[in-house]
Order: sequence, then C-alpha cells, then structure tokens
Amino acid sequence: MARISCHLPATTFPSFSTALLFLLFVSTNLCHCAARGHDYHDALRKSILFFEGQRSGRLPPDQRIRWRKDSALHDGASAGVDLTGGYYDAGDNVKFGFPMAFTTTMLSWSIIDFGKNMGGGELGNAVRAVKWGTDYLLKATAHDGVVYVQVGDPLSDHNCWERPEDMDTLRTAYRIDANHPGSDVAGETAAALAAASIVFRSRDPSYSRLLLNRAIKVFEFADRHRGAYSNSLRYAVCPFYCDVNGYQDELLWGAAWLHKASRRREYREYIVRNEVVLRAGDTINEFGWDNKHAGINVLLSKVQYSPGGLIFKAGGSNMQHVTSLSFLLLAYSNYLSHANHAVACGGDSSASPALLKRLARRQVDYILGIIHWECRTWWGMGHAIHKESTTGAALYHLWMPTQPTSPAKPALVTFSVQTQTPIY
Repeated sequence: MARISCHLPATTFPSFSTALLFLLFVSTNLCHCAARGHDYHDALRKSILFFEGQRSGRLPPDQRIRWRKDSALHDGASAGVDLTGGYYDAGDNVKFGFPMAFTTTMLSWSIIDFGKNMGGGELGNAVRAVKWGTDYLLKATAHDGVVYVQVGDPLSDHNCWERPEDMDTLRTAYRIDANHPGSDVAGETAAALAAASIVFRSRDPSYSRLLLNRAIKVFEFADRHRGAYSNSLRYAVCPFYCDVNGYQDELLWGAAWLHKASRRREYREYIVRNEVVLRAGDTINEFGWDNKHAGINVLLSKVQYSPGGLIFKAGGSNMQHVTSLSFLLLAYSNYLSHANHAVACGGDSSASPALLKRLARRQVDYILGIIHWECRTWWGMGHAIHKESTTGAALYHLWMPTQPTSPAKPALVTFSVQTQTPIY
C-alpha cells in the first residue's frame, strides 16, 4: 500500500542554532539534488561543524576546530557534581539547559528522519554532536529528583565578553527539584534523551537504553512536580530563556517523544488524557525552544494504519478521522488535477492526484467491508453483515416495547456479547 510521509522543516530555533539547524534540515532533504547555485553538502557540513565550536569541557582528539581548547573544567564543582561538557549558548559562556536540550532533540530528529541523506561522513559528525549534548544531559540528571538546568551567571557573563578558555565569571549551577519545579526544561530534557535513544538504538544499544530509562525518570519528575522553571529560578533565567508559553507543551512534547522511542501505549494515552488541561489545541503558528505545539502535531501526525490498512488515530470514534481524511484526500486530489500538480514530499517522492484517490478509495473500501473479511463493517451494507450494532439508535431490535396494553413493561431481548460487533 502506498503511503505518504511529508516533513516540514522547523522555522525558529534558539540563539546559537537559529539559522544552522534550519540549514541542517534543508540540506539533509536537498543534498541529493543537483545544486543550483548553492552547495547543500557544504551547508550541512558547516551547520554541524558549528556545534563543535560551541563545545564546553575537555575536547576530544577528533575535535575539528583546532583553535578551541578545553574550558570550564570545574563546572558543577561548587554544587558537588560534575557538569562539564555540553554546549555554550550563542556568543555566551553560559550553558542554558532549556535551549540546549531542545537543540539536542532537533539534532536527533534530523538524524532520525533525514540521516540517510547525510553523505560524506556528516552523519557520523551529526551523531557525535548529539552525543556531546546527551552526555551532558545525563550528568545534569544523574541524581533522582534533581535536574541541573544552567551553569553560569548570565548577567555577569553578558557584561564580560571573553573566550571560554579565559573566562573568570561565576559558574553557578542552577537546579530544579520538587520544591522548585521546572516541568518545561525537564520535559524538554526528557524529549532530548528519548529522541537520542532512537539515534543510538542500533549504533550503541546499551547507551540507547540508558538514555531511554533516564528520559522516563526525568519525564515522571516533570509531570509529578508541575511548574515553570522561570518561576522557580526567576532572574537566573529571565529575560534570557523565560518560558513565556508555559510548561504544558513540553509535557506533551516529552510524552510524544517517549511514545516514539518506547512505543508504550501509556504515553499516547497520556497525551489524549491531558490534551485539554495541557492545552494541546493551542496556537501552532510558531515552533522553537519555548513553544512545541507545532512540533507535537507534526510528530504525532505521521499516519498509522491498522493491520488491515485502515488509517488509525488514537482516541475514540476512529471512523470520523478516516472519513474526514478520505474526503480531504479526494478534495485535494481534485484541486491538484485541475492545477496539473502533484504534492512534493521531499527527496524523489511525490503524491499525484491518482495516488491520493487510491488512498482514499482504499479507506472507503475498508469501511464498506470488501477487504480482508468479506463482511461489512458498515452496519446494514450488503448481505454478509454483522449481527449486532454498537450504535445506540440501532437498539430498537434489542429493546422492543410490548403490545400497547402494557406500555410500561418493555420486553428486553437479550443477546450474546460474544457476537461480532462493527469496528468503529
């Protein structure tokens, strides 16, 4: 069965990755195409190389930007923990955990969806960029009930512009805990660890399991102790990386990535159960380190199918999604036919009007029951129909009034619950 998977690049990102991550997404999707005035391979290479220039801590032997040296080797010492490593933010020497975690999530997502298009050894460099971030996030979440979310005082750092190797500003370590919650940064950290676990699933299974297990613990902490880290840490993070849009989207975002990484139904159920209280329907006209709603929709919108080929969406009344999506497929196929166009889905793939019509027809055929079971899922269609209906309006044959002489005494016609019922 033909399936369509179109991916849209994100548009806004935090400081040091604003243009670079966008280039990363674009170049991974276009690098196989003939260049028309732009070298997409070079854009990809330099996008990833930038992260090596932002590294903090003890640099590895394969560091490609040779003029960068070790820095901030005592981060976390004042708090009795090891917080060396990670990435500096923009031109600062502060390590802001919120945008760093988001950047790690996005790097992982780019590898998951577009890694096969990263040629010339850049896939390996991208994977190493993810690991540099996750190694730090593992240190920041090493103690139960605590997440270290920032190293460095942003006010003093911004007043003293100097190389990381030479900095002499305060390296205060800021943390969240049960009494000082930060569901936003913790939820994003869980998302980053979960997404990265997919990247390393086949490359380093033991490391992948470590990432996923830690992501689960961090998400549980984020959900149990709800609150915005901006309220807990105030001037340490504001106005630099205040969570203006609230922590709700990060909880949904974290659950979405945990569902993708673990395939556990509980995380999808969490999203469905909390979609109202966590404002899943909020505006999706932006996407960045502070607002994940658009990303949540894209991440969860990849079409799933039942074993028989029916489009499946979580929640009750699945047929409403199937029929409405089938209608949209048919309507859009007509628009495309009139315009003599097809939908470009990245790479060499596209969706023609004929393909959209075939997809819609298969769904309609499934609904009418002519596929697989040779019986009708649409109650009352054809000859080989189901015996019972779960639709309330069809219960007349089950609950029939007796003769008018005794209208107050209905006669209940029993039936076996083991009989087949329609698939809704």
